[in-house]
Amino acid sequence: MSPLSASQPRTDQRNGASRRAAACRWQSLRVLFVHRDADEVDSCVQELKRAEFAVEADIVLTLGQCIEQLRKEQFDLIVAEYPSPNWSGTQALEVLHQVVQSVPLIFVAASLQRECKAALRANGAYDFIEPARMDHLPVAVRGALEEKKLRDELAQAEKTRERAEARYRALLENPTHGICRVDAQGRFGYANSAFLGMLGYTSIEEFLETDFARDVIRDPGVRDRWNACLREGGEIAGFEMECHRKDGATVKVRLSGRGVLTGSGAFDGYEMIVGDLTQQQALAERLRGQADTDALTGLGNDRRLFEVLHTEISRSKRTGREFALILLDVDQFKKMNDQFGHLVGDRALGRLTNILRSCSRSIDTAARQGGDEFALVLPETGAADAEVVAQRISELLRKDVEEPTLSVSVGVAAYPRDAESVGPLLYAADAALYARKGKRIKFVSAGPAIEPSNNGERRAVSRSAQQASGKL
Repeated sequence: MSPLSASQPRTDQRNGASRRAAACRWQSLRVLFVHRDADEVDSCVQELKRAEFAVEADIVLTLGQCIEQLRKEQFDLIVAEYPSPNWSGTQALEVLHQVVQSVPLIFVAASLQRECKAALRANGAYDFIEPARMDHLPVAVRGALEEKKLRDELAQAEKTRERAEARYRALLENPTHGICRVDAQGRFGYANSAFLGMLGYTSIEEFLETDFARDVIRDPGVRDRWNACLREGGEIAGFEMECHRKDGATVKVRLSGRGVLTGSGAFDGYEMIVGDLTQQQALAERLRGQADTDALTGLGNDRRLFEVLHTEISRSKRTGREFALILLDVDQFKKMNDQFGHLVGDRALGRLTNILRSCSRSIDTAARQGGDEFALVLPETGAADAEVVAQRISELLRKDVEEPTLSVSVGVAAYPRDAESVGPLLYAADAALYARKGKRIKFVSAGPAIEPSNNGERRAVSRSAQQASGKL
């Protein structure tokens, strides 16, 4: 062996030792000493500093003080004398171990019997250092910290595993998601109750008697795509298809999953999550409807009104056909609420709602803007025809025998005659309404849009409209 090759292992060892020392250099260390001898504590601290630990030390005298300090602050290590008059055997150690199971504990003790060491280790002691061999303390500390790190990593891995298992159980039992297992030939080996429910089957045995590709998919094109996925054996991401239920109805589903391999690496099928798109779409529609609906009257709300107006303007630009907007405001509504109460006021809004529905076609949209303010959008309708509809609403209110009697003020605006965008169109109808506010069911068709000068406040629109009509 050449001198170079003979010296190489020693050089590697020195380099490795240097790297390890650099990694540990000035490692911060918070130590809680449970010790009566200040000189011995100082000896421990100096030994740790020589081993390139940045030590921050606290000293207590009794087990009670130790527990109290541990509850208030974080420590990396406990170093305690043993035996001690303030530290009576393993029973006291059991109490400490229950408080801080994760903090390593090293005893500074004279020679101990093997049985005593075993009892102390069983209750959390990591190591024992004799006062005469204090130079062994840094090695024991590094070992204790490394063991703590490994224990923490294992505990974290266990928590991660438990969370994953909990998510899997929740997913397996979730009634909105199906879980199934398909082998390499496309045969189902498992399906949860949610997947069976999507397809209308009551038991896994009943479902397994069917041919999925023939009885459930049926569409040849989709069947070919399905079989191609099985042959590829990779990942199924967002595969959407229509399935036939047991009762003959169809349901649209989305499948996502990954291939499962045998121990030898051969493709063994898929584990998949199945989402019911039909149910999800119905839920989305219901939620969308709730977001666009006034809770009291069941009519569209302000958001729905704006959507319809934008849609009708786009349609009108394509077809060249006008549409009309009617705004309605219940007369003396606040006085009615004050005199008869809010329940009567709510009932009055319901009475007007019923009349609006009876005067609306299927293509019309009635909405409540808020309070006592309503709107009616009439596609392919001019201002003159809109006034006829407003007159009909007025007549039905006059014929309503329920008390208190109702009347409304009405404003009509037409697109594109009175305005060419949503905001000005609403301003025009609003100005027309307030030009006759206080006169029972007098109709005024708006002229050119009157836009307010102070950010669209209704009060300003009203004053502008009254000025135009000579009232101010």
